Amino acid sequence: MSARPVVRLAIWSLVASLSALPAYAQAPGKTQKPAAPAAEKAFEPEVGQSGKDVVWVPTPQALVDKMLDMAKLTPQDFLMDLGSGDGRTVITAAKRGSRALGIEYNPEMVELSRRNAKEAGVADKATFEKADLFEKDFSKAQVITMFLLPSINLKLRPKILDLAPGTRIVSNSFTMEEWEADQTETIEGDCSSWCTALLWIVPAKVEGTWSMGQNDLKLTQQFQHVSGTLGSQQISEGKLSGDEISFKAGSTTYTGRVNGRTIAGTAAGGSGTSWTATKKS
Repeated sequence: MSARPVVRLAIWSLVASLSALPAYAQAPGKTQKPAAPAAEKAFEPEVGQSGKDVVWVPTPQALVDKMLDMAKLTPQDFLMDLGSGDGRTVITAAKRGSRALGIEYNPEMVELSRRNAKEAGVADKATFEKADLFEKDFSKAQVITMFLLPSINLKLRPKILDLAPGTRIVSNSFTMEEWEADQTETIEGDCSSWCTALLWIVPAKVEGTWSMGQNDLKLTQQFQHVSGTLGSQQISEGKLSGDEISFKAGSTTYTGRVNGRTIAGTAAGGSGTSWTATKKS
C-alpha cells in the first residue's frame, strides 16, 4: 500500500485541527490583552436600609425647605445635620449660601453625599464627615437639623440644651418629649409622609435667685417656660426664646436679655423704665 494517501490524510487532519482554534488566538509576536474588569456599580441607598442608630428614610425636599425656613437660616449661619443620609439638607443649606456639615456614620452615604454636593456645585460649602453623632461637638452650629427617633432625640437633649442660647434645632416629625416645640408646621400638597417640622430655640439658663433692685427675682425654669416671684408678687406668662426673657408681675410686663449672670431690659405697663437683675444663686 502506497504511503502518499496516509501523508495526505495527516496533513488534512493538521489543517482541520488548526482551523478549530478559538478566534481570539493572537498572531505570533502579539501579546494578548487581559479582559477589562466589569465596572463596579455605584452605591445607591435603599429606603429602610439599616444604620447605626436608625434606618435611612429620606426627608421630602419640600420639608427640607420648610425646616430651613423655620430655622430662618442665613448665609452667616453654620448648619449641622445629624444623620445626614444622602446629603440633601446640607446641600440645600449650601445653596442658600450657608456653610453646612453633615454628620453620617455610613461611609458609603458620606461618599454619595460628597458626589451629590459636587454635582450641585456646592462642595465648597457643603461638607460631610463620617462620625458618631453622640461623640461630635455641636457647639459651633447656629442651626441643627435632624431626622432621628424620639429616643435618640431624648438622648441628645442634654447636650443640645447646653448649646448657646438661641441655637435653632429643627426636627423632621419627631419630638423632644416634654420639651415642647416652639413652632410646629405641617406641609401639604404632594407630601404623603414625614410632612411635619418642629422647631426649638435653645433657652438661656435662668433658674435661681436674682437681685433686682430692692427685690429678689426667684425663677423656676422648665425648658422655655418660667415661673416664680418678684418680691411678693407671683409672675405669670414667663417665657424664654433663646436669651430673651419676658414675664408679667402685677400690671407690669418685663422684657429683657440674659447675658450670663445678668439680665437687662425694660418694663412696660408700670413705671416704663429699664431694669437689671444680677444672679445671686
